[in-house]
Amino acid sequence: MKLELNLKLALAAFAALLPFAAVAQKIVLVDRIVAVVNKEVITYSQLNERVDAAERDLKRRGAQPPDRAVLERQMLERLILDRAQIQLARETGMRVDDVQLDRAVERIAEDNKMTLAQLRTTLERDGVPFETFRNDLREQILLARLREREVDDKIQVSDTEIDLFLEQSKAEGAERPEYNFGHILVRVPEQASPDRIIALQARAEKARAEAASAEAEFPRVAATYSDAPDALQGGMVGWRQADRLPELYAQALAAMKPGDVSGVLRSPAGFHVLKLIDRRGAGLSGPPITQTHVRHILVRTSERVSEAEARRKLSDLRERILTGGADFAALARANSDDTTAARGGDLGWIYPGDTVPDFERAFSVLAPGEISQPVKSPFGYHLIQVLERRTADMSPDRRRLQARQILRERKSDEAYQQWLRQLRDETYVELRLEER
Repeated sequence: MKLELNLKLALAAFAALLPFAAVAQKIVLVDRIVAVVNKEVITYSQLNERVDAAERDLKRRGAQPPDRAVLERQMLERLILDRAQIQLARETGMRVDDVQLDRAVERIAEDNKMTLAQLRTTLERDGVPFETFRNDLREQILLARLREREVDDKIQVSDTEIDLFLEQSKAEGAERPEYNFGHILVRVPEQASPDRIIALQARAEKARAEAASAEAEFPRVAATYSDAPDALQGGMVGWRQADRLPELYAQALAAMKPGDVSGVLRSPAGFHVLKLIDRRGAGLSGPPITQTHVRHILVRTSERVSEAEARRKLSDLRERILTGGADFAALARANSDDTTAARGGDLGWIYPGDTVPDFERAFSVLAPGEISQPVKSPFGYHLIQVLERRTADMSPDRRRLQARQILRERKSDEAYQQWLRQLRDETYVELRLEER
C-alpha cells in the first residue's frame, strides 16, 4: 500500500509539472549580451540591427556583403568604439538637446529636397524607424562634437609650418591633384606585442591581396578587414585634395594610377591599404575668387520667440522695405539680434566658406540689391540682402588662414585614429560574441 501510495504521489507530481514542461519547450532566446563596455552592455539585437543596416547599405552601393559572421565581428568593434566615445562625451557633460536634433533633421530633409513627412516615409519604407534614425543622428552629432573637442581643437600649426607650406605651394605652382580613393585600416593597439603586430600586418597583407584581386570588390574587402570608421560604408573616402591628406597617403597616391592598390603602409595608428579610384587636377588658391558684400537682420528664436513669430516678423520687415520704402539699415539697427545691428546689419565682404552653409546657400542665389525670404540657420532666422559682388585675388592674410586650415585638416585624420586607438586601449571590454 505504501509503495502504491508513493507511486500515485509521484505520478501526480509529474502530471503537475507537465504544463511547466510545455511552457519550457516554447521558451526562445530573445536577446543576449554580446559585449560589455565599461559598465554598459551591447545586446545581440542592437548588433543585429546595425549589421542589417550595413548589409543594406553595401547592397545599395552594388557591393556583395561579407559573411554574416565577419560583418558581426566588424560591426561589434565599431559599436564598442562608438559606445566608449559616447560614454566619455556624456561623462564630461556633452549633450545634444531636442531643439538641436530637430534642426539637424530639418537640414537633412532640406538637403534632400524633402519635407519632414517625406523623409520619415522614405526612412520607414527602407526599414528604418524614424525614432531610430533620430537616436542615431543624435549620437553622430555627439561623436562629431567629441572629436572636435578631443582632437581637432588640440591640433597645433606653427607659423614656420605655414611659411614652409606656402613656399612649397609657390614652387610647385597653383595646380594640386585631387584623389578619389578607398582606405582600409588595420588598427594596432598601443601596447601590442611583437607577435600581435606581426599577425595584424599579415591581416593587412591579406586585405591588400584581396583588394588587388580582379574578382574582389573593394567595399566588401573594407567591410571584412578595416577598422576605420568608414569601413562599413565601403571604405570610400571620396575626393580629397592631396594637400589635405596625411603625408603617408599623399606620397603613396602620387605614385599610383587609377585602379592601383598600394602596398601596406605603416603609421602610428596601424597598417593602411589604399585604392586609387580616380585623380584630377584642382586649383588650390590660384584663380580669383568671388566675394559678396552682405547685410542681414537676425531674429533669434527662444522660448519667448517661436519660429513662426520670427518668420512673421521678418516677412513684415521685408514687406516694409519692398513696398513701403523703409531703409534696410535702419530696420536692422532697430530689430536685429546680431552684433552687426549697430552697423545696419552690414557683414562686409564675405569669402566663400565664411558663413554657415544655410546662410551661404541663401545669399549665393541673390542678385545684387535683392532681399531674401526669411532664411533659417543655426542662429535663428535672417533677412539677407546682397549689396554687390566682386572678384579678387586672395590676400596674404587669407592665404595664411587657408594654409593653416589645410595643415590642420592634414593632421586631423591621423590624430583622430591615434586618439581612437588610445581610447580603445583604455576602455574595459568583455567580448561575449561566440565564434562561428
